[in-house]
Formats: sequence, C-alpha cells, structure tokens
Amino acid sequence: MKNNHSLIIGGGIVGATLALKLAQAKRPVTLIDAAPDRDEASWQELLNQRDARVYALSLASIGLLQEVGAWQNIQTSGRKADYSQMQVWQLNGLGELLFGDSDTEHLNILGSMVEPLVIEHALWQRLNDSDISDYLTVIKGQKVVNMDWLGAEGYQVTLENGERITANLLIGADGRGSFVRKHAAIELDTLDYQQTAICCAIHTAMPHLATARQAMLPTGTLALLPLADITEEDKARPQHWQSVVWTLPRNQALALLAEEPSYIADKLAAASNYELGAIDKIESIASFPLTAQQAKSYIADNLVLIGDAAHGVHPLAGQGLNLGMLDVKELFAQLEYDYQRSGNSLWGSAQTLRTYERLRRPHNSLMMHSFSALNWLFAGSLAQMRPIQQIRSEGMYRVSKIKPLMRLFANQASGV
Repeated sequence: MKNNHSLIIGGGIVGATLALKLAQAKRPVTLIDAAPDRDEASWQELLNQRDARVYALSLASIGLLQEVGAWQNIQTSGRKADYSQMQVWQLNGLGELLFGDSDTEHLNILGSMVEPLVIEHALWQRLNDSDISDYLTVIKGQKVVNMDWLGAEGYQVTLENGERITANLLIGADGRGSFVRKHAAIELDTLDYQQTAICCAIHTAMPHLATARQAMLPTGTLALLPLADITEEDKARPQHWQSVVWTLPRNQALALLAEEPSYIADKLAAASNYELGAIDKIESIASFPLTAQQAKSYIADNLVLIGDAAHGVHPLAGQGLNLGMLDVKELFAQLEYDYQRSGNSLWGSAQTLRTYERLRRPHNSLMMHSFSALNWLFAGSLAQMRPIQQIRSEGMYRVSKIKPLMRLFANQASGV
C-alpha cells in the first residue's frame, strides 16, 4: 500500500470529481460505487429522456468540472442551460429582486442548469480516459459491507464479493444515508421542514430568457429553472422548457400529486402568478420530502466526509451540490498542501483533516441555517402576519436599490 492511497466510497458527482482531481495530481485513488457500470449505449438510452431535475451549477463548480476535464464533455453534449439573471419575488410580485446581467449581447452568466445524468455521464467519460488510468481504479457495482480501522495504516474495507481494499485515507462521498458516516459512529443534527417538494419539467407559453426564477410563497418556495432544449422541435422554439421545484406543506403536496397532470399544471401556473404564461406540457412529475442535516463531525482518524454524506441543505437556493464541490476543492487543497510541505510523507493526517473541517463545516452550517431562516421568513403562519410581510417587502425593495450589494449577492450565488 502506498502511503498516499485514498479510497473514495460513493461514485456520484462529488466523489467522482474528487477522484479525478487526485488522479490528475498523480495521487493513487480507488473509487467504489454501488451503481452498476453502464456502456455508452445504456447512457444514451437514459439521456434520451428529459430529466425534470437540474443542478444549478455555480461558476466555481463549473470551474472545478473544467479542471478535471468533464465540463468539456457537457459543452459538447449541448445539454446545459446557462443563466445570466436570477429573479426573486414574493406573492403577487411584491418585493422583487433581480440579480445579474440583462444585456443579451454580452451575457455574463451566473451559472448553468444541468441535468444530473448529464454531469454523471461527462464524469464517467473522463474516468475512463487513459491519461489517469495509472493512478485511478474504479470499482462499479459493488457495495461496501464492512470497514475496519487499522490504526496508523488507515482502513480496510470489504466488498460484497469478498474483496478487501486497504487505504491510508477513507473518504465518504456516499450521500445522505452514508454507510461510511454510520460505521464511523458519527451522529447527525437533523431538521424536518414538514414540507414536500414537487419536481417536474414544464413547457411554458413564454421563454425563460436565461433567467432562474424563484417565488417566495406562503406555502414555500417555487423555483422555475431553465432546462436545456433537447429535440429539434425544442431548438426551433428555444427557452420554453423549465425545471420546477415547488415546495408545499406535506399534506398539501401529497393531495396535489394525486390529481391529473393537467390539473397540477394549472395550479402551478397560477401559483407562479403566470410569470411565464400558461403551461402547455408537463412531464416527469415526482416528489421528495424536505429535510436538512449536518454531521456533528466531518472527520475521524483516517476518515473524512464530503458532500451529502457531511451535509444536506434545503433546496431553496439550489446550493446543495455546489457546497459539495467546494468540499472537494478544499479537501484536495489541504491534502496537497500538507503532503508537499511534509516532504511527501503526510497524507490525510489528523492535522490536515482538522483544517479541512475547520474551513468547511462552519460555512456549510451557516448556509444550512440561513436557508432554514429564509424558509421560516417566507413560509408558515407566522410569516404571513402583516408586520412580517411589510418588513420583507420593504427590505427586498431597499436591497434592490443598492447596486454594489446586488452585485455581491450575484457573486455569492456564482461561487466566485
């Protein structure tokens, strides 16, 4: 075993991106993912379907994907929808905020909306490139069934096929229900919002004009996010497909999901105050409960958590994946810094992992509680009291008039 060998459990976007960063730096890494491997034909079959979900990739996340060579594959696919503005408003259009650039001739994008499978496919293509094969081992279709701490030597994990792998540093990138976190006996702080998000893809009468929209309603947030145009018909009449994340009280959401799609589309258009006109198509209706969680520690001896294994936030601002990508960036930077300054002797030391946790956990915690506070400020019975409504409207109006502050907010959303 090489003393800088890393083992990543979880081959989603965050885990795969870190694996590529390590391999590019010529640091040996093994990536284990329980999902079965797919060939190109299988990928294309999946990609032929429009996904209602999108990730709002910040400029920082896009930059990281560029560094590992995956963003180029996304650009080639054409399956992305850049956005240059963000529009936020209250019920009936009160207290509107508009971030970003409306100059259509010289657009400065704030980020890009990309379907999860498109990002995963781009990363899968890069994981199979020959220039990193000497340093990267990918194991697909195998679950980790046990992990044993070996002291200074790190961890030994056992796969369901009986194979054992030893590494100095074990990295948990295996999502909200993280096996790694549970087996390291790391506890969670959790928050149940008692809300459910309905997600779907919609085709609207008016184009989105590269604008991400979010209405702050008494029932919760309603996000209308640009979707890439897939078919020739879409491209002939571009910018009419949107991804929707509609947050509602749980019982109300479940009742609505029992209705016909056309009824849901009508209710959705009305809830948005017909911001983009009527909805003439609705696809891929699904839902998920809304919770937030934060690991009480991101680290243990020879072990570190990243992405959703460490934290999960309210989707209110679409920052969940972006926070995970910032974890990748910071963890890689700290690993490299301590490895090089120690004369290539320290990899994943306790000091390195403590620095990573000190830099990332407070930031992620602040984001989680900020989103919770915003959700409380706009949704629920207390939020609908007239004094609270007036304070919100006046506050949003005042903020909208302070151009440097608006630019700061736009930069924060872009991750730069």
